[in-house]
Amino acid sequence: MAAASLSPRARYREQTRAEIKEIALRQLAEGGTAAVALTRIAKEVGLSGPALYRYFDSRDALLTDLIRDAYTDLAAAVAAAAGTLPAGCARRTRLHTLATAVRTWAVAHPHRYLLIEGAPVPGYTAPPDTLDSARAVLGPFLACFEGAWPASAVRPLADQMTAWARRDSAVAEWAGEHVGVDSQGTALAGAVLVWTQLHGAVSLEVSGQFQGMGHDAGTLLTSQMDSLADTFALD
Repeated sequence: MAAASLSPRARYREQTRAEIKEIALRQLAEGGTAAVALTRIAKEVGLSGPALYRYFDSRDALLTDLIRDAYTDLAAAVAAAAGTLPAGCARRTRLHTLATAVRTWAVAHPHRYLLIEGAPVPGYTAPPDTLDSARAVLGPFLACFEGAWPASAVRPLADQMTAWARRDSAVAEWAGEHVGVDSQGTALAGAVLVWTQLHGAVSLEVSGQFQGMGHDAGTLLTSQMDSLADTFALD
């Protein structure tokens, strides 16, 4: 619903929720999820503790909203990168372009990226709808593997993914938005391998684990994506 069509009370509520999330993001950037404190947020916003719970009934609820927002922004970055590619571009080029888009967004927003890569706090369980958000990020990568020929080492994974799509209509529908039926197993296998390699490298980079290791993180990611492209015989 457009902001102009909201009642004054509803607009105030949305503005307050946005302010709460802005402060929470700042706390997240300063000290990770452990630094996100509802009592401190309430004080900064000018609300009592109980009043804050009218906007977010728990810290987990606030974190969930931040996770949804992060996925939405990352998916938009990946979709924008995909939109720059000419029709019929090489699949290898597409893979590199999308992987670079993820890395670029993550490096620009490290605290938000780390929030969506793993459990933000012990015991936290993400709601089911965040799966759709994650698929929105991963979906454009499926087209990188349309008609690919996986090496023997990854064929067992492709077979499992083919079986998964056949027994889970939701997976088949999602994959079908990006590739043909005959390519779904291979595309899902490729996308899962991209996800593990890409996010392994990017998570290590944004958390500072590559310092002093003598390599450029972008070069590492390019090497990983090229190796994966070779595994699937991408042009």
